[in-house]
Amino acid sequence: MATAITNPKRSIPLYKAQTIYEGQEQILIRELEQNQRQFGEEHINVAISLNNLAELYRNQGRYSEAKPLYLQSLKLITKLLGEENQYMAIILNNLAGLYMDQGRYSEAEPLYLQSLELEKKLLGEEHTDVATSLNNLAELYRNQGRYSEAEPLYLQSLELRKKLLGENHPDVAASLNNLALLYMNQGKYSEAEPLYLQSLELTKKLLGENHPDVATGLNNLAGLYDKQGRYSEAESLYLQSLELIKKLLGENHPYMALLFNNLAGLYMDQGRYSEAEPFLKQSLELTKKLLGENHPQTMILKQNYELLQQKMESN
Repeated sequence: MATAITNPKRSIPLYKAQTIYEGQEQILIRELEQNQRQFGEEHINVAISLNNLAELYRNQGRYSEAKPLYLQSLKLITKLLGEENQYMAIILNNLAGLYMDQGRYSEAEPLYLQSLELEKKLLGEEHTDVATSLNNLAELYRNQGRYSEAEPLYLQSLELRKKLLGENHPDVAASLNNLALLYMNQGKYSEAEPLYLQSLELTKKLLGENHPDVATGLNNLAGLYDKQGRYSEAESLYLQSLELIKKLLGENHPYMALLFNNLAGLYMDQGRYSEAEPFLKQSLELTKKLLGENHPQTMILKQNYELLQQKMESN
């Protein structure tokens, strides 16, 4: 039964359309080194390069490498420009995103709030960066189950993006996805499905079939169908998402661990324990590698794997 998986299958929020290109790390390292040689250690271009490299590592799940770079960038920006500038708002938002990815919600929230207030002060209430910060703060609240606080922020972000960017934009697709995710978490499946479908179609139209955001949309729609007992539809979409993430981001990306877990959970829901086992094992091993042995997510997956083995032995 589904209760054997103590950590529910997870959907993926969308922030901004982003692809990790092969070889990008070396490009960003060379850029950082070139800026350090040309301008010295204390220059705005060096701070920007540190942030950009940190963002790459964060997106690759290399969290322990990302954090010190964010902190270096933040310290340098503060020294050079003070505490009230757009660069500061961006780096605070990115560091908050790192903490949210790690489940460190109490550390993420004040940084998101600080970033949002700074952007409103510097850029005004109606700016795309403000819309992004509203979305990210909503995502933090959704992860904490603070749904009534999350919904108005998602709606504000969506309306602001439509107004500033038009109906056909990747950020609008992202907002539709994230609002659908909130409704799915609340069990509002009939409200979630049309938003997921709209988001997925818009993403395909704007970014093409081979893009990480398409994989995200496939995974999330699969999660909705899984919750509704539409297992054959869900399985097909999960597998498509898994192959696409593997192709675009590689086998060691955090989304791979999530998708392995989701597919295992689908098979568990149907009592297909022997099919679930290799996927859950892969999810556990990859999560250990990315987050460490003692991370809460790792501990949950360990418990799930033990429960699965017990069920297999009792059958």
